[in-house]
Amino acid sequence: MISGNRAATRMWQVLGNAVLLLVIFLTVMPYVYMVSASFKPGEELFSIPVQIFPDSLYWGNYDLLFGRTSFVRWFFNSVFIGVSRMVLAVVISLMAGYAFAKFDFRFKNPLFILLLATLTLPIYVLIVPLYSMMVTFGWTDSYIALILPLAAQAIGVFLSRQYLLSIPDEILDSARVDGAGEWGIFWRIIVPLSQPVIAVMAILFFTASWNDYIWPLVVLTEDRMFTVSLGLPTLVGPYSQEYGAVMAGSFLSTVPIMIIFLIMQRRFIEGITQGAVKG
Repeated sequence: MISGNRAATRMWQVLGNAVLLLVIFLTVMPYVYMVSASFKPGEELFSIPVQIFPDSLYWGNYDLLFGRTSFVRWFFNSVFIGVSRMVLAVVISLMAGYAFAKFDFRFKNPLFILLLATLTLPIYVLIVPLYSMMVTFGWTDSYIALILPLAAQAIGVFLSRQYLLSIPDEILDSARVDGAGEWGIFWRIIVPLSQPVIAVMAILFFTASWNDYIWPLVVLTEDRMFTVSLGLPTLVGPYSQEYGAVMAGSFLSTVPIMIIFLIMQRRFIEGITQGAVKG
C-alpha cells in the first residue's frame, strides 16, 4: 500500500514537472525567436519552413537600428522617464501609505475608499482631461507630460498602506520619544523597513512606464521625444517593413526591465530575510 502511494506521488510529480516544462517552453520560445530573428536578414525572417535559429549572425538589423533611426534617443527617453516616474511614484505612494496607515485625520476612510475607486478607471477615461491639461500648461512634447501625470499611483498607496500596517506603532512612538521628527521617522525608519514593498512597487511602476504606449502616443509628436515602445512601431509602415530592426530593438528594450527586476528582486529577498531575523 505504501509503495503504491509512493508510486502515485512520483507519477504526479513527474506529470507536474512535465506541465511546468511545457509552460516554460511556451513562455520562453517567443523571446528566443525574437532574439534569433534580430540576427536574421529579411529573407530568412519570412522563410518557410520557419527557422528558429539563423544560419549565420547578421548584424545588419543592429546597424540599421543604430545608424538610421533615433533608437539611442528613444532608449534614453524610456530609461529617463521610467526611472523618474518610478522614483516619484514610489516616494509619493510610500508617503501617502504612511499617512493612511499611521495617522488619524478627518475623512480618512472615505478618502481611502475614494482612492481605491480610481483603480476601476481605465486610462482611456483619463486621456481626454489629462491631454487637455497638458495643452493648457504647454507641456506637450516634454518629459513633464510623460512623468508628472502618472507619478501618483493608487495601487502603490494601497500596497504601502497594507504593508505599513504591519509595522508596530511602538517603534515609531519610541522614535518620537527620542526626539525624532516625522520626516526623520519616515526616512530613517519607514523607508528602511519598507524595502520589500518598495521593490514590488519599483518593478510594477518601471515596467508600466517602459511598456506605456497610449499616453506617449497622445502627448508626443516629435521623433526626438519618442520612447522605445512608441518609436519601434514607426519602423513598420506601408512603405517600409524593417521587422528585423524591430526585433533587434525589442530585444534591447528588454534589458533595462531585466536589470530592474534583478536588482529589486535582491532587495525584496533581503527585506524578507532581515524581517525574519529580527522577528
